[in-house]
Amino acid sequence: MKILVITLSGIGDALMFTPALGLLRKSLPDAKIDALVMYEGAKEIYESNPNFNKVIHFNFLKEGAFKSLNFLFQLRKKYNASINVYPSNRKEYNLISFLIGAKKRAGVAYLRKNRNNLNFLNNVRVLENDDTHNVMTNIKLCEALIGIKFNEEAPLEFHINDEEKDKAEKHLIDFGISDNELVVGFHPGCATLKNHVKRRWEPEKFAELGKKLIKNYSARILIFGGPEEKELKDQISSLINSDKVIVINAENLTKSSAIMKLCNIFVTNDSSQMHIAAALGLKVVAIIGPTNQNYIHPWKTEHQIVSLNLDCSPCFFYSPKPLICDRTDLQFKCIKELTVDMVYSSTIKFL
Repeated sequence: MKILVITLSGIGDALMFTPALGLLRKSLPDAKIDALVMYEGAKEIYESNPNFNKVIHFNFLKEGAFKSLNFLFQLRKKYNASINVYPSNRKEYNLISFLIGAKKRAGVAYLRKNRNNLNFLNNVRVLENDDTHNVMTNIKLCEALIGIKFNEEAPLEFHINDEEKDKAEKHLIDFGISDNELVVGFHPGCATLKNHVKRRWEPEKFAELGKKLIKNYSARILIFGGPEEKELKDQISSLINSDKVIVINAENLTKSSAIMKLCNIFVTNDSSQMHIAAALGLKVVAIIGPTNQNYIHPWKTEHQIVSLNLDCSPCFFYSPKPLICDRTDLQFKCIKELTVDMVYSSTIKFL
């Protein structure tokens, strides 16, 4: 059997397929299982995973329509089955799967905007469930594809080799961090496409949280994020204004994650870094506003969720439309009224 796993959305979505991948490989040890990814971070995660035979990286957004069609026809009819990783509720993703032409095309039947996004092009479907974690939905997709019930819930997988782990430990020594110090990681960013920047807790609040942890616990604060978040990281570091703060500007996701693994606690927005922290087995404090917590809470790791749990929440479900807020009193109240004390209280529960 030749299976293509189509993961064209973000890093977090790529990670949340890895438990299903492990179970799929266990059930089909001789199958050829390849991945098609669009983002460099997803490529890194998947290339480190021994359950894939091959990872194909192609940036459809950058290459344009003509080159993309030519690339897809090169893949046509090479696979018996394909899986559109959940969530992927975009017509472009379903067209890509259809054009590749696998006989069995697995995908989710979404509760919202399903037909508009051509999900009927998939011929092996499972119904979306708002009470089900993304990981479990991906597992159900694989079960439907091969007709086997797994009866198992595996953890997320992000493999970091020993060399990168040793380099990370050396970095902490270079930073002057000793073994007995409390190390707290922050990720103040998240995706910005489709107005998702509104899911971010304010940088001023991250800074205030850092000050409290430094004052009360002499914590060392490591601030993580991608190259596009450098200004945000520097802003928070400047606001804290302490030599106990270090901004992590690693060369790639693997190097950054190797350093992240050495944190005692990780405080993060609803983001791909939240799922990386879960994959690394960290204690996670997740700041969640409009997103359905059932979908995306940190999987198989100790965690605290900080949320106001407003009557209007969750309001963000998977569809291509931008994130909006219908409140008339305060736009995105679910994130803006989350206080520093609330996040601080959840953080120190791990101490």
